[in-house]
Amino acid sequence: MGRLRQKGKAGAAKAYITRSMAVKKLQCSLADFRRLCILKGIFPREPRSRKKANKGSSAPTSFYYTKDIAYIAHEPVLKKLREHKAFAKRLARALGRGEWSSAKSLEDNKPVYRLDHIIKERYPTFVDAVRDIDDALCMIFLFASLPSTSRVPASLVENCSRLAAEWQLYVMHTHALRKVFLSIKGVYYQAEVMDQTVTWLVPYQFTQNIPADVDVRVMLTFLELYQTLLGFVFFKLYTDAGLVYPPPLDAKKEEAAAGVGAYDLQESSREPVAAATKSTAVEVDGKKVSGKNVRQAIKALAATASSDPDDTNMVVDDETTQPQDAEEDFIPQPSTSHPEEAASLPTLRTLSSLPQSTSSTLLSSFVFFLSRETSRPIFEFLVRSFGGRIGWPASSGGGSPFEEDDESITHVIIDRPLIERPRETDEERERRRRRKFVQPQWVVDSINAGKPLPEEPYTQGKPLPPHLSPFGDRAGAYDPSAATGVDNTMVQAESDGSEVDGEEEDGDEDAEDETEEHKAALAAGDDSATRAAELAAEAAGVDYGTFEKQVAKSQKKAKETRVADVPDADESMNKMMMSNKQRKLYDKLKYTERKRAAENAKLEERKKALQKAKRKQEKAG
Repeated sequence: MGRLRQKGKAGAAKAYITRSMAVKKLQCSLADFRRLCILKGIFPREPRSRKKANKGSSAPTSFYYTKDIAYIAHEPVLKKLREHKAFAKRLARALGRGEWSSAKSLEDNKPVYRLDHIIKERYPTFVDAVRDIDDALCMIFLFASLPSTSRVPASLVENCSRLAAEWQLYVMHTHALRKVFLSIKGVYYQAEVMDQTVTWLVPYQFTQNIPADVDVRVMLTFLELYQTLLGFVFFKLYTDAGLVYPPPLDAKKEEAAAGVGAYDLQESSREPVAAATKSTAVEVDGKKVSGKNVRQAIKALAATASSDPDDTNMVVDDETTQPQDAEEDFIPQPSTSHPEEAASLPTLRTLSSLPQSTSSTLLSSFVFFLSRETSRPIFEFLVRSFGGRIGWPASSGGGSPFEEDDESITHVIIDRPLIERPRETDEERERRRRRKFVQPQWVVDSINAGKPLPEEPYTQGKPLPPHLSPFGDRAGAYDPSAATGVDNTMVQAESDGSEVDGEEEDGDEDAEDETEEHKAALAAGDDSATRAAELAAEAAGVDYGTFEKQVAKSQKKAKETRVADVPDADESMNKMMMSNKQRKLYDKLKYTERKRAAENAKLEERKKALQKAKRKQEKAG
């Protein structure tokens, strides 16, 4: 006889647990439970049948995996939270009784937890940590711009500012920045670090405030985890780059509002530990031979075996070989299934030595000077990340490497309207003639284009060209630059067609109407039918440009009608074979595609209208 299954103790009822039951099992408060879930990366799950998971009840609640809750039960942070709860009770009792010495002793021995072990658990390798720092950087830059309040202490804002400056210093030092976009929310940056794409958002330098309906405790919990993560990542990045971490801070420059210039990047002078102190060495013929010497000898023997198979004598000498503290290279080995292909595994050494893009130093030949109305932190970061030099006036902060009258300045970034200078001296006029005054968008567009763009469209006082996002590289994204030529042709055809229509409106109304055979030929797309329609249009006196416009319009309309009214048979058959969940997911994907296509079509129509209006304005002028 089989084993009897009790109701509520097997299946979904056993695999899932409600939030209230989880809090009761862990014996902690709801706030501590939320903190633990954030730190450990545990989030609510959606069972297939909520009624089965809730043991027959249909009340709305959140579900978690039972195994995840059992995993939290052995967390050292939970133990520290319980100790902190007991500490708070003892401290309140001591303060209530007036036992000040006991209260001070309790305060000095307050339980504090660390998150180092959680970082090591969630990110087994360093590349995993680098891949997941996007949200961490966004949160750090957000809190660095917030004012200090009772909920956000000043020490927390200062620490976030320090981490933000350390990240910017590393990106500038390694020239890892690739893309920039000035949006309404802030400035989007994208960099390549250890062959991983890192994208983060930096808010503009406006006065920020914390809304009352935002739960700051949840954000502070995330921030606590992100600060520990970035500390680990920055230490590894700086150490691999041969820099001292944390970079020393100059207090005088910090008081003068030098920004990232207040930090001094220093080369690490620490000598690596010799490998002989870690590995065992034996003495052969009066010479010490370690395990690394043996491995190097084996590699040298394998390399010379193919060229000279008779020479098998190998002398091991630790003086002629590579130093013992040198890093051992990875040797690709052939696969057993595919002997002709060698395995190539990326290592930290190979990733850090990847060839940089040619655009990483595109501003190295330019010297910039910022006017006082431009944002100094943004453009100092951009210019220095691409190898350029930049200066600024004293009103924007201290630490400028040169003054405004420096003769090496090639570009001035200015965002003011062009005004006349009646009292300008000859020296100032000559200096202004040598320099190029560009608006801030020129720097960003040049970075995204990968080359210095012409300065003429971005000179002072001119209307700027559209600032396009460089992140629209997904499939089906709207690309205005790629469709420029087609749109100009269509606008030209439309304008020519409108002029022909206007000229022939009074003369020949029959030339404007298409016959039924004409429409069918255009919709069918057949070459012979199209040729016949072209001859009929020519006999009717229709202009060739108007005819081409009618062909494109009719084929487009016929295509839209076929797509909208006649569904694909294979697609319908595939949907019939799908499950209910798969069908819903497929419908969502199709809905997103249609919505994206509609947005692209709307942008195309708007662009055509703008180009047509601009063409009419040019003709009128």
